[in-house]
Amino acid sequence: MNNTLSVSESVVNNFQMSPTALLLLNTVLALMMFGVSLGLRPADFGAVLRRPLAPVTGLVAQFLLLPAITCLVTWWLEIAPGLALGMILVSCCPGGTFSNVMTWIGRGNVATSVSMTAVSSLAAVVMTPLNFALYGGLNPNTRDLLQAIALPAESMILLVVLVLALPMLAGMAIGARFPRFVRRSEGFFRSASLLVFLLFVVVSFSKHWQTAVQIAGAVLLLVIAHNALAFLIGHFSSRLMRLPVADRRAVTMEVGIQNSGLALAILFTFYPSAGEMLVVAGFWGVWHLVSGLSLAGMWNFHHRKRGLQRELRQSPQS
Repeated sequence: MNNTLSVSESVVNNFQMSPTALLLLNTVLALMMFGVSLGLRPADFGAVLRRPLAPVTGLVAQFLLLPAITCLVTWWLEIAPGLALGMILVSCCPGGTFSNVMTWIGRGNVATSVSMTAVSSLAAVVMTPLNFALYGGLNPNTRDLLQAIALPAESMILLVVLVLALPMLAGMAIGARFPRFVRRSEGFFRSASLLVFLLFVVVSFSKHWQTAVQIAGAVLLLVIAHNALAFLIGHFSSRLMRLPVADRRAVTMEVGIQNSGLALAILFTFYPSAGEMLVVAGFWGVWHLVSGLSLAGMWNFHHRKRGLQRELRQSPQS
């Protein structure tokens, strides 16, 4: 791990962003949240109150179990402080905006997924800064680094409000007022924001791709394992609560698809020299899309297979 530390220090200067690029990144994140929120209605929040078990299970897994277990695992494995703190920051973010699409592809309960995204995005205004300070400080290996970077909690809260809460409220208001606009533009917002976000990640790494390749093995392994842990926490939490299959899939996807774009925005805004943390968040931004789509595709395949088998059993014998 020492080689990873010494190499990753050379990445630091390559992750600096101009004020214009930083503003564009935050704008893209806000547009992603705006696009997802176009289909939200106040009734979606009411659904959480009427059927709270699945969303509450997901939120507990999202904001309590995932950060706590991440903190314990990084401490137990003695992962390098910069990498460990990057993993903790990602685990403290809310569910990613594409979890709803992946839940839909995987034949999960989209209503549960949407309600979790909405509530977790609002809860992140408080929970993301709080959890990051708590679990980053509990891990003795990351405590000194956390104190050194001293991310301002008030500014973090303001950033989360600007890129998550306000775009969500604006999307809900416009979606309710202009339903035709929602039907025509929702797909565009999802596709365009995904492409632009991936472009940011690619550009960041291409500025020093040789160094990124050198550290890719160690960091990518951590990211893959961490992402798998997130999916497992969502899956076993929902199984423990005996949720229906569709709800289990929604919870699993919501916990496994983290809003790593928010983590990137926080780091680029407040601590652009945190090279290792940026690498972790950047790799997460790519990998969780790959793993999420793969899992959704597998669920979809099994759903179709079961449906075909059911049809064959019900068809009259020739």
